[in-house]
Amino acid sequence: MILLSSIINEFAEKFFCKYNALPSHKKALHAMKECRKYHSPYMIAQCTNEQCLQNSYIPHSCGHRNCPHCQSHESQQWIENQLNKQLPAQYYLLTFTLPEQLRDLAWINQRLIFVILFAVIQELLQTFTKNDKKLQGAAGFTTVLHTHSRRLDFHPHIHVVMPGAGINKKNKKWRVKSGKYLFNHKALAKVFRAKILKAIVDHKLQIPKNCPNKWVVDCKNVGKGDKALIYLGRYLYKGAIQEKDILKSENGMVTFRYINSKTKRYQARTVTGEYFLWLIMQHVLPKGFRRVRSYGFLHPCSKQLIKLLQYLLKFNPSKMLKTITSRPGFICQCCGAEMKIIATRIKQATLQPAFIAT
Repeated sequence: MILLSSIINEFAEKFFCKYNALPSHKKALHAMKECRKYHSPYMIAQCTNEQCLQNSYIPHSCGHRNCPHCQSHESQQWIENQLNKQLPAQYYLLTFTLPEQLRDLAWINQRLIFVILFAVIQELLQTFTKNDKKLQGAAGFTTVLHTHSRRLDFHPHIHVVMPGAGINKKNKKWRVKSGKYLFNHKALAKVFRAKILKAIVDHKLQIPKNCPNKWVVDCKNVGKGDKALIYLGRYLYKGAIQEKDILKSENGMVTFRYINSKTKRYQARTVTGEYFLWLIMQHVLPKGFRRVRSYGFLHPCSKQLIKLLQYLLKFNPSKMLKTITSRPGFICQCCGAEMKIIATRIKQATLQPAFIAT
């Protein structure tokens, strides 16, 4: 396994010379480079065993949402929160993909195009649910923005995890729908294309002349939805690549592996070190931009409604969950007792640490 920090150390200078790095890129590279290093800020952990009271200096993690080391706990919390909002219905995974011909436009206008994508998908699914003969109500769904393909190329698309259900606000009825498909994927793609192009024109952007007439929207049944939520949650805070997939770095080249979507087998890709950093930096979102958004009866402000539905429908998702109550603690290597944090953000440790916990 090759550390991402070592690649940043080796190729950062070439990367800045060759590519026009944004401030967000520089911040991300700096954070991942110093994550949990000796020269990063420290926190002091003290053993809770009164007969031991061993102190340890522990480097802070950077906490950057693109760092492969950080936010595992946040990822697990998100998964638990989503599973706690499950309702008794068949779930569907929908994927809305921006065509290749529009990706340059999306890269130049990332914040605007991403906002348009979220807004169009929200309106589209609410309309389809309202007009569906079986549902005839308001929809609820969770959307997750991904910007990378398995090869790490810029490939913006949005995954939607959605129960096949709707709430009719007039007669207070809960309606469900089952089957292989929630909506006709061709109809979804046609309306999705029309709304995206209209929004682009309304914002006075130029549509490429080679824009395709047919777009792709995938829609499939994922059962109870738990596996789809866990899949999305695991890749939500981990950045574009994990360090275990970086195979080697030598002679100015970096080789990483990815799973081929067609063969379902690992495939290797070798690029220059500076281009590898560029592949990763392409997926650093604009500052403050939220990758995940929930709508309708799954909105964060609808917790009471979700609990009411679960009660009325006699559905308890907590029976299937392993509760995540707190972050994993530090264990004293001298006596094995639990350690507690007594000080944080120390710029320079005055004493050599007995050991460094990771």
